[in-house]
Amino acid sequence: MAKAEKLVVEVVAAHNLMPKDGQGSSSAYVEVEFEHQKRRTRSRPKDLNPVWNERLVFPVADPDDLPYRAIDVGVYNDRATASGGAGGGAPQGRNFLGKVRVPAAGVPAPGEEAVPQLFTLEKRSLFSHIRGEITLKIYRTNSGDVAVKSKPEKPAKAVVAGPEVVAAPTVTGPKKQQQQQQPVVAVQPPPPQPEPPMDIMPLPVPAAMSMKPVMLADPYPVPALFSGPGDFSLKETRPRLGSGAVADKASATYDLVEQVEYLYVRVVRARGVAMVGEAVAEVKLGNYRGVTPAAPAHNWDQVFAFSKETIQSSFVEVYVRARGSDDHVGRVWFDLSEVPRRAPPDSTLAPQWYSMEDRKGQRGGAEVMVAVWFGTQADEAFAEAWHSKAAGVHGNGPLGSIKSKVYVAPKLWYLRVSVIEAQDLFPMDKGPLAIGRFPELFVRAQVGNQILRTRPAPVVPTRGPSSPFWNEDLMFVVAEPFEEFLVLSVEDRMSPGRDDILGRLVVPVTAIERRWDWKPVVSRWFSLDRGTSGGNVVGSNAHRFGSRRVHLRLSLDGGYHVLDEATAYSSDLQPTAKQLWKPQVGVLELGVLGATGLIPMKARDGRGATTDAYCVAKYGQKWIRTRTIVDSVCPRWNEQYTWEVFDPCTVITVGVFDNCHVDKPASGNTTVAVRDNCIGKVRIRLSTLETDRVYTHAYPLLMLHPSGVKKMGELHLAVRFCCGNAGNMFHAYARPLLPKMHYAEPLLVRQVESLRFQATNVVAARLGRAEPPLGKEVVEYMLDHRSHLWSMRRSKANFTRLVSVLSGPIIICRWFELVRSWHRPVHSCLTVFTFLVLVMMPELILPTAFLAMGFTGLWRYRIRPRHPPHMEMRLSHADAATADELDEEFDTFPSSRGDVVRFRYDRLRSVAGRVQTVVGDIATQGERMQALLGWRDPRATLLFSIACVVAAVIAYAVPMKVLVGLGGLYAMRPPRFRSRMPSSLMNFFRRLPSRADILL
Repeated sequence: MAKAEKLVVEVVAAHNLMPKDGQGSSSAYVEVEFEHQKRRTRSRPKDLNPVWNERLVFPVADPDDLPYRAIDVGVYNDRATASGGAGGGAPQGRNFLGKVRVPAAGVPAPGEEAVPQLFTLEKRSLFSHIRGEITLKIYRTNSGDVAVKSKPEKPAKAVVAGPEVVAAPTVTGPKKQQQQQQPVVAVQPPPPQPEPPMDIMPLPVPAAMSMKPVMLADPYPVPALFSGPGDFSLKETRPRLGSGAVADKASATYDLVEQVEYLYVRVVRARGVAMVGEAVAEVKLGNYRGVTPAAPAHNWDQVFAFSKETIQSSFVEVYVRARGSDDHVGRVWFDLSEVPRRAPPDSTLAPQWYSMEDRKGQRGGAEVMVAVWFGTQADEAFAEAWHSKAAGVHGNGPLGSIKSKVYVAPKLWYLRVSVIEAQDLFPMDKGPLAIGRFPELFVRAQVGNQILRTRPAPVVPTRGPSSPFWNEDLMFVVAEPFEEFLVLSVEDRMSPGRDDILGRLVVPVTAIERRWDWKPVVSRWFSLDRGTSGGNVVGSNAHRFGSRRVHLRLSLDGGYHVLDEATAYSSDLQPTAKQLWKPQVGVLELGVLGATGLIPMKARDGRGATTDAYCVAKYGQKWIRTRTIVDSVCPRWNEQYTWEVFDPCTVITVGVFDNCHVDKPASGNTTVAVRDNCIGKVRIRLSTLETDRVYTHAYPLLMLHPSGVKKMGELHLAVRFCCGNAGNMFHAYARPLLPKMHYAEPLLVRQVESLRFQATNVVAARLGRAEPPLGKEVVEYMLDHRSHLWSMRRSKANFTRLVSVLSGPIIICRWFELVRSWHRPVHSCLTVFTFLVLVMMPELILPTAFLAMGFTGLWRYRIRPRHPPHMEMRLSHADAATADELDEEFDTFPSSRGDVVRFRYDRLRSVAGRVQTVVGDIATQGERMQALLGWRDPRATLLFSIACVVAAVIAYAVPMKVLVGLGGLYAMRPPRFRSRMPSSLMNFFRRLPSRADILL
């Protein structure tokens, strides 16, 4: 059994603190909180550069859960110590001097070296006045290694768990406005003890000691490049889901995330306010302040959410004032101890009218409609609320981009345009002899940004040049609601770069017939109007006349599934037409808990690098986007989402991105496109999950860069796949993977890739029109739109996969060679005996084979994978890729690297040369098989024919069991009865001719 661990936080010193005692100094102490346990140091009176050198020890309940935890360190000014502990009117409580949140994921393990780290003190809110740094040394140790340093003659009598919180005095009368500047929660320090507490162990400090904080750039740097195989592995976590229990629960809602409590304040509207112009409502809770948008009718209907862990006051205030003015016209406040608590499925709390006080503390006729309650992230108002952690984000655009949203991708259809033929394109006197050439006619079709064209019409002896025949299908991707038009033109290639329009046709997509199966729709003749000039088209069409028309078959094919992802990891395999959908097989629930150790993506306001992270998950047509956690490399989202599952052999994709719209100016300048940064993504195949089991893991976020693969952090997810109908579940394994139309009228390989590219562009364009928009770079990264492009690294990975697949037959061949070598006589004898038994009783061959495979599967159940698969660095050959291979993979298509294209082309030629040699060897063996009876070598064919006649007589005369037995014994004979030279049959086969000698 492993030893219990303890977390040790050595508080060394602080530097350049903010004076808060009114006399130009501060009496600072440090309070550390870890897993709801609080410890504090002694106060250092009148010192802006205090030195503590005290050790705070915390028991660790679960060491495996440490990567998901954080250590909260707060520095406070002890006002009781600053006043000398005098009674009477001496002020009591504390002032905030700064805080630090350290992720426990980077804390050194027992036995590892720990060094002091310098942390910059952070603000509690946007309006906090904070400065300075604090030096900490954090590490883990075993319980037996921690010595309690206390004097034997004066043992400690009590353990101080933390400061005592006392209720704030009631604020009444005109003094409210003056006292609201002070913290409402007063903290009284514990009484002085003769000895330090058990978990507080001061370190010995020399008498003359000059303490200087240790300067480090990053407190716990995340390993970026190949720090070891363990850094890229999947880790199982045990977060406190739901109400705090760690269990595989299959009931209750919102039980896949940690419950986080919030104070919700909903300001609806005001009345009776003597104000002309626009008014705003301001909600103030301690140092946090939220303001509604200006509304001329005093109707705001805005919800504010304050995280309970950041609440530093005992009441919340609501002000109403004119826009741009600091003087309020009304005020109402609420005691937090009287605020009700609401939990779904309770109905929303009804707002009420409250009479407001003016600046003199008198109540007049002004009233405001407000609702205040405590709730969790399961509240309906959570998604649209203004969050206190986003206090530094201003402007409607950036504020809208940080909210959580659910997007529904448009329903995609395949538009099939079958171009059959055309008639009367030229007048009777304008034949090939009149124009001096045979026309090169083709059809160009356009839907939105998609442009396709047919091949030039072939020359048919029975048809004239004015009646071309194509009979070719053009496929497009369109999305509901149909807003595009099908623009079709018949053109004549006059010369390179010069096309002459002979006729034009415009058809609304909404007027095209829909079909659900492979029965073709009725074709129609469409009249063509006169072509119009534009671009490289010649505009002199006045000499044309006659009834030009084209024969088309147009249909919207709803029997296909429009592939916007690769089939190997598609999240949806249902056809477009909902009438063809199969019954639901289950429900997928995803809890996005948080992330740890994210690499900072940008710098902000000189405060160092930071990240504004959010998650996007895609399954089927439903896309979800979590809220953006501003300025945090260890964000905690704790949001849960649900999807219906129609096929268990599908994949959900979860990506993490850095929001670059937070710093976008509120002026709305769109001259520079803002693109979010990709941090990493995770794919989870549903068929690898056990039903009704909760999987909680930390997935490594691996990102491939031109400089190599990097671990960008870890994403903590909770996943559960619930099966609603076991019959439908198992029946899904017998159904075709794709809808029937993909097999009745299959698409060409080149069409599939082209249509997938078109589908990605259509989805990105539609989701980019949402509010807030989902960026094109996000959609393309989630759909993996570059997977079809050439990559040397991916080619090596696929070759490794192929070798792994063929390893089974290779192992069997090696085992057979071991039997034939007779190095293990007992093993070889048993094999020969088993072979003879099966030869004598062939009816046992198939039952024995099936029984062996069945028992093998049952035997391997005990070593089955217990965790879902994740992105593997070594399988992807990301660790072995060279810089030039990665540069080639990230190159655009067509290439933009003109200076190195020749080198890459030569390398590709060498690889293709080896592939060409292998293909030629395979073709040679096949041609030799054909030459056995082809009489290219008359003597060889004669010998083979005579041998076949003799073999037929022997096979007729000798029983089959005898032939098989003799053949097997001959193949497994001991080496002393075998020759090292190839057999006569192999020599004969290798001498057969092939057509390789007649190649140029």
